[in-house]
Amino acid sequence: MRAMGLLEDKVVVVTGAGRGIGRGEALECARQGAAVIVAEFDAEAGEEVAKEIVDAGGRALSVPGDVADAEVADGLVTAAVENFGALDAVINNAGILRDRTLVKMSDAEWDDVIRVHLRGHFAPTRAACRYWRESERPGHLVHTASTSGILGNFGQSNYGAAKAGIAAFSTIVAMEMARYNVTSNAIAPSALTRMTEALLPPDVREDRRASLERGEFDFFDPDNVAPFVTYLASDASSHISGKVFGVQGDSVELYQPFTSVAEIRGDGVRWDPEAIPGRMDALFTEAGIDPAPENMMARSRHRIVG
Repeated sequence: MRAMGLLEDKVVVVTGAGRGIGRGEALECARQGAAVIVAEFDAEAGEEVAKEIVDAGGRALSVPGDVADAEVADGLVTAAVENFGALDAVINNAGILRDRTLVKMSDAEWDDVIRVHLRGHFAPTRAACRYWRESERPGHLVHTASTSGILGNFGQSNYGAAKAGIAAFSTIVAMEMARYNVTSNAIAPSALTRMTEALLPPDVREDRRASLERGEFDFFDPDNVAPFVTYLASDASSHISGKVFGVQGDSVELYQPFTSVAEIRGDGVRWDPEAIPGRMDALFTEAGIDPAPENMMARSRHRIVG
């Protein structure tokens, strides 16, 4: 007899569920007892994941389409309710990369990334929140941000801007939906997927290859992200909302939001612009921050972005 899972008898939508991190999340949600709406732009990939869940004795339905399209996003909620009776959680994972330095970036490369990530989070989230508010049901939202947005990463101004926006979006949704017993949290995952494999430094790639040959734990396996995401999609996390977590390997990190760390004052009058240069050194010294551009990603505990 199968043990009860964290998502027993729940219904979960997972976007971008055809490959990588999203696929792992969909499969883990099913293993934890959920019926899963597999939302995927690539219809064939989505069908394969849904079939894998059903063949393993679970419940799943593939819904193809662009989740940044409001009609498709609304249809995910409809599919969940009509086929499985309710909707309990949405895991937003759909995304793309179009990496290029700013001066070489095209309008399309900027617009496509912003649309897929931000509208791809906004539309399903709005659809789910409307359902939960109108049906007076609790719910859980898990959004996918990135260290590229939280810390910044060279050559990813479009992706980083979108992912930083997702972190802020999640925090605001958490405040707006608290009265309806809906939680909203974001993750910044680190894993090797189709999108991120090229970002792996050569020395780390070689170390990983050797580790896998020895049968050791694969820290960068995208499936490692799924257990914590499943927890955030469950009622066990109902007391947590508006937070951003780093998730990778066997590690879960909690990120602290932007916080004021130092201050200079203008003695109760409007600043004289000519007085500011002489005061800035004191501001940065108090904060312990270098005023020059920094590679914040170098301070990350882990070297892969998601």
